Amino acid sequence: MKRILLLSVALVWCAMAWATGVKTLKGTVKCNGEGVAAVVVTDGENFTQTDAKGRFELVSADDNGLIYITVPSGYSVPSKQSVPQFWQQKEEDKRSYDFTLMRKAQDDTHHGFVVIADPQIWHKKEFPALREGMADIRRTVEGYDIPFHGICCGDVISYDHTFYPTYNEVAATSGLDFFSTPGNHDMTLYSRSHETSTRLWEQTFGPVCYSFNVGKAHYVVLNDNFYIGRDYFYIGYLDERQFAWLENDLSYVDEGATVFVILHIPSTCEEKDRKQFSYSTIANVMTNAPQLHRMLAPYNAHILSGHTHTTYNQQITDRLYEHVIPALSGAWWQGQLCTDGTPRGYGVFEIDGDKVDWYYKSTDYAPEHQMTVYYGEQYPQFAGQLVANVWAADEKWSIEARFDGGKAQKMESFTAYDPAAQVMYADREKLDHPYVYPTPADHFYRVAIPAGARVAEVTATDRFGRVYTQTITLK
Repeated sequence: MKRILLLSVALVWCAMAWATGVKTLKGTVKCNGEGVAAVVVTDGENFTQTDAKGRFELVSADDNGLIYITVPSGYSVPSKQSVPQFWQQKEEDKRSYDFTLMRKAQDDTHHGFVVIADPQIWHKKEFPALREGMADIRRTVEGYDIPFHGICCGDVISYDHTFYPTYNEVAATSGLDFFSTPGNHDMTLYSRSHETSTRLWEQTFGPVCYSFNVGKAHYVVLNDNFYIGRDYFYIGYLDERQFAWLENDLSYVDEGATVFVILHIPSTCEEKDRKQFSYSTIANVMTNAPQLHRMLAPYNAHILSGHTHTTYNQQITDRLYEHVIPALSGAWWQGQLCTDGTPRGYGVFEIDGDKVDWYYKSTDYAPEHQMTVYYGEQYPQFAGQLVANVWAADEKWSIEARFDGGKAQKMESFTAYDPAAQVMYADREKLDHPYVYPTPADHFYRVAIPAGARVAEVTATDRFGRVYTQTITLK
């Protein structure tokens, strides 16, 4: 009788589970036919790990959504036109999901990545320029003898999602697989709610919150574009589902580890937005960023973001740094410059164990191109001054000037508009987009020009000791 009662209870529980969509999914993670142990498996809410034979069981709430793995260090996954295939769409009658890993040809403790933001293809006529950008990336990566991967901080396209296949085909010409997060332009707009805004994205690129490991580094990708269900409006916001997922994900990561978090909308652009919340910036920065920053406190963390088409570099705490990556498209493919005068380009990162090194690479320029220098006789707004736009500079850079080979003088940081960007985007009738206009930036440096000076040299030394110089003749 007791056995019959237990069986009856079990059958009732199974029936309830079936009715509510709660199911146990099973599968394997293998490399060359052998199971890989301790691989994290998730459906975006629930987590498990593979056993010693690479097998897993995962309790999953419904048939919607994806099931996916955290790619472990030392391994890669098959890719489809630059998109890593670490995920599968859940199906109503399917209970088993198998994943394939491939052992990397070389140790990835020392590795690199290229990070791009806002390719933002608006019209098919822009694909040739994107292809040139990817060719530049390929040439850069070929100069290294370590494994590389790609990261995209969102806004793959402008509005036409039918461009996704062509974008991925062009991205693949870089030779890299790209781990991507959606941007606000990648959402399905004019729909009912935030919850439906990324379904089309997921069909092409996979989950919107996921992680992967390379070497000793842990990479986390999150979606902080929150569509408010009205027209094309959104805010920068990380929802509770992703926070809960992130807590679980980080539980598998040792404190003190190097962690990269990839977003679209920056968590911060400047110190004042961390000190004082403003409704005027809710679409420009993540409104609930302090909660994310606190979660990252136990780690040596870097946030990678885009969205602004400008450069910001922020040391948030001693262990947390945000890199707001300028747009690969510049000012939406309207010119060579971003709106703050940064040339269009991408970030290049090199990670050796827990050591992180980086620089900004302008497309069609050598890596040494790190500034533009102006002086007052050319541009009245800089009267009597030598001015350098050093776009990648942060508080640990040193910017100095010499006149006629004399003593070095420290240049003062200030906020300004870039003169070349002002000229490039002055004729509104020639621009495809009305929202393209120059924007001020705080990565300008100035010093007074001595009377009679004929030659000026600006020297910028980055936080890693690399020295960049530019010399101009004063008229």
